[in-house]
Formats: sequence, structure tokens, C-alpha cells
Amino acid sequence: MLLNQKGFTLIESLIVLSIFLIISSITAFSIKPQFHSVNDKAFIIQLKADLYYGQQYAIANQMDVKVIFYENEHKYVLIAGSNQIVERTHSPKIRVSQGTIQLYFKFSPNGNLDRFGSLFIRTEQKLYRLTFLIGKGRFYVVEE
Repeated sequence: MLLNQKGFTLIESLIVLSIFLIISSITAFSIKPQFHSVNDKAFIIQLKADLYYGQQYAIANQMDVKVIFYENEHKYVLIAGSNQIVERTHSPKIRVSQGTIQLYFKFSPNGNLDRFGSLFIRTEQKLYRLTFLIGKGRFYVVEE
């Protein structure tokens, strides 16, 4: 029998494997809360892009573009004349509710809004306020 055998014992290998499993499970549990945050941000980014698109469509085609949020159906649509140019459904965990403005407004042919005020977007973890400014059709989203 050789006395100078090189290698790891079973115990040493199990200790290293258990340390690796503990570190990897901590990483997996810390990623899960970020999933909701990424989902929320993706919805906000898509909504802003669609609103900009509706505004540009109104300017380019010189026609009104209506924006309608359906609270119970979890969707919103952009309608130009009789054509529906955008329809987006979103997660039931995201709720868009009226604030100082109703869930219906329109962009005029010059890009301005017909009314101004705020809408509220509630997700599982956060509350956002979508504010439409008076004047040039500008809007922004802030986290409450």
C-alpha cells in the first residue's frame, strides 16, 4: 500500500460541495425580488414608449389619437380615427387607476393633450404616478 497518496478525502469534498450549495442558494433567493422590479420597470418603459408613439402618430398624421385604459381588463389601447394602432395587455398585478385625470384622454394633431393631471400605477411593491403636464403634451413617471 502506498503511503504518499495525493487527493481529497470524501469529507473534504462534501464540505466544499456544501459551501458551494449554500452560496448558490443565497444568490438564487436574492434574485427573486428583483424579478418584480424588472417587470414593473418593463411595463413603465413600454407604456412611455407607447405614449410617445401615440403622440408622434398624432403629429405625423394630423389626427387625434385616443388613449384608453381598461382597468378591469388589464390593458390599454391607442386609437387613431377608426384604427387601433396599439393594444397592450399587462399583468393583473399591475393596476392603472385614475387620479386627477380619467382613464381616457387624447393627443391632438399638434401633439398636445386634451387634459392634464395624474394617473396612478400600482404594482405589487410600488406605486407610480404618471403625470401629464399642461401645454406641450409632456409627461413623466415618478415613483411614490
